[in-house]
Amino acid sequence: MIIGKIRADREAVIELEVVGLAHRVKIEAVIDTGFTGYLMLPSDLIDRLNLPLIGQRDVILADGTNVPLNLYRAKVIWHGVERLVYVLRADAESLVGMSLLHGSRVTLDVVTNGDVTIAPLS
Repeated sequence: MIIGKIRADREAVIELEVVGLAHRVKIEAVIDTGFTGYLMLPSDLIDRLNLPLIGQRDVILADGTNVPLNLYRAKVIWHGVERLVYVLRADAESLVGMSLLHGSRVTLDVVTNGDVTIAPLS
């Protein structure tokens, strides 16, 4: 089970281990149910991990703007198992999207410091 917390700004965050070609790092990532991809990471982290660029993907932002973003490949430790994921590069905080959450039950106690739990579905 993956455990996180609700921040004072009402964002659900979890700790996630990301594995790149150069390093492996633990990061704090916000759960974003409006993001259908796997993972979005800031440029400096992608560069530090030396993630391989595999292309570009057009993304529609919350305001309806369509923008091209670079697409990378990484691994994350998810429910104790290394899992290959696609990563979008954006100069924003790290986001976990619905593709990474697929196959999981997400429970949120939406109060400051409330529990966030992500459990695999059987």
